[in-house]
Amino acid sequence: MLVIPAIDLDGGRSRLVYWPGAATGVGAPTDRPERIARRFVEAGARALHLVDFDGARAGRPVNLEAIARVAEAVAVPLQVAGGVDDPDAIRLVFAAGATRVVVGAALADDPDRLRACLAVAGEWLAVGLDARAERLAAYPWRRTTPSSLVELVAELAAAGVGRFVVGHLTADRAAAVLTELRSRVEAEFVVAGGAGSIADLVRLRDAGASGIILGAPLFTGAIELEAALAATA
Repeated sequence: MLVIPAIDLDGGRSRLVYWPGAATGVGAPTDRPERIARRFVEAGARALHLVDFDGARAGRPVNLEAIARVAEAVAVPLQVAGGVDDPDAIRLVFAAGATRVVVGAALADDPDRLRACLAVAGEWLAVGLDARAERLAAYPWRRTTPSSLVELVAELAAAGVGRFVVGHLTADRAAAVLTELRSRVEAEFVVAGGAGSIADLVRLRDAGASGIILGAPLFTGAIELEAALAATA
């Protein structure tokens, strides 16, 4: 299972500015995303997740220059989310150095745009799933007959999506959701957030997660990246 550090981009900077678990063992404040990315990679990260917060608000990529700086600083795959829900946006972030994009699940209601995005990104496209409900609940934005989360994932997988990012769940709930999804759909599942300890990471790995995206716990020191990598290897 990949442990994927997340860097949130806002105005070209990282929203979180302190990572105690720096490779030197001495924390140093910084808001330069490329410096933070370099530290994560030096500590052993084999992929990074970048969230364009401005892009998510604007509905189009905004932090392209920051993405490009990160891509130039590190030689690992970069997954980008936020404002990349159309083919032109995907082309822009790929040109900036991204290797994978995470689009919104609402594209299930726009099959033509989903196909166009898949035509650009192919296997390097993932769909983000907001699964914060306590059950596999219907998505309120569905214009068609409401679908459960499992049914939605099956629908998207049938359309050609092979990777999903499941967020807004506790580790225990995410493990249960993963078990349900993997029993019904053949796809790759990454969990975003929800893990607050090494034990949580191991639980998600054992439930079949192919990756876990970690943000705040790495910056606060609640989880040390080196320990997370060792525990999930």
